[in-house]
Amino acid sequence: MKKILFISMLLILCISNAAAQKTAEIKFDKQTYNFGKFSESNPVQKCTFNFTNVGDAPLVINQAMASCGCTVPSYTKAPIAPGGKGTVTVTYNGKGKFPGHFKKSITIKSNAKNEIVRLYVEGTMEEAK
Repeated sequence: MKKILFISMLLILCISNAAAQKTAEIKFDKQTYNFGKFSESNPVQKCTFNFTNVGDAPLVINQAMASCGCTVPSYTKAPIAPGGKGTVTVTYNGKGKFPGHFKKSITIKSNAKNEIVRLYVEGTMEEAK
């Protein structure tokens, strides 16, 4: 009987410990940025996405991948403490691309509760006159 009681208590302790683990959570101020219209004579456009760690553990971004080579993301590499802020900067280079509307995605992978977040940049590159 003592063994059953001991095992039950140990099981309850393990379950409560697993439920109490802290996790990071990433929250972006926006997930889509529209460059609007810009000329093909000025094809490089940049924007910044700001985020906050709204979780209760340090946040680490492991990877940021763009859907094509014309879009390059860079991000805060250091761990972000709970309540801390960071950035993802995206550079779009339309040089050599056909004028017109585009929409590109950037996939952010982190240790957050929401492990994968997608950001989008879009705009319309107009033919140079």
